Amino acid sequence: MELNGGMVDCHCHLSAAEFNQDIDNILQEARTAGVRALVAVAEHAAEFEKLIQLSRRNAGLVFPCLGVHPVQTETSEQQRSATLQVGLDFTPRIASTDDQKEEQRQVFIRQIELAKHLGLPLNVHSRSAGRPTINLLKEQGAEKVLLHAFDGKPSVAMEGVKAGYFFSIPPSIIRSEQKQKLVKQLPLENMCLETDSPALGPEKQVRNEPKNIIFSAEYIAKIKGISLEEVIEVTTKNAIKLFPKLKQAVHK
Repeated sequence: MELNGGMVDCHCHLSAAEFNQDIDNILQEARTAGVRALVAVAEHAAEFEKLIQLSRRNAGLVFPCLGVHPVQTETSEQQRSATLQVGLDFTPRIASTDDQKEEQRQVFIRQIELAKHLGLPLNVHSRSAGRPTINLLKEQGAEKVLLHAFDGKPSVAMEGVKAGYFFSIPPSIIRSEQKQKLVKQLPLENMCLETDSPALGPEKQVRNEPKNIIFSAEYIAKIKGISLEEVIEVTTKNAIKLFPKLKQAVHK
């Protein structure tokens, strides 16, 4: 089914080892499924060059999003990227002490400051830390923000909506009561689509791929009681608001 304008995968991990053998095929299937742009997110500095080369080979389709994932202890001093993937992860096995959480906050703050200095959006990971993440973003004056795969309560998410933030919804919504409740509350004007490939697919522990983004769009349409076309049109407009460089890719 060809849909006008196409979809944007606002958060995926194309440099993941799971895609090493068939990335070209993965991208072709994404195109065929109506994906017009993919924001390819790094988790650590070792991935930066791989993603930059991937984006050059697939110019106009893959857009690198370079940053430091919160479960690492790196700082962002050397970052000079187009967009930043940052946030907090307070999962007990990751951050069990106050010192570890504070270290994450400091890394996060540096990346927020860098994004503000360069006028770039923030692509934010916030597992088990929804409220602290939104509060910190607001305290630091962050404006262009995408909260990916948000796992907090709808009431917490609405604080982000008030601040003008966006929330991207992965295909795992079809099996996540929390995500379904979130989408019920969120205005469509604050939603984007993502896959978080190779994670958060429609089937648990099965490799997720960008082509599965249609599951997100269809389920949002079902919950909101609106057409699939409206979901795609509005979420793509939202993606372009966040990532203006995607505009040509989407409307080519």
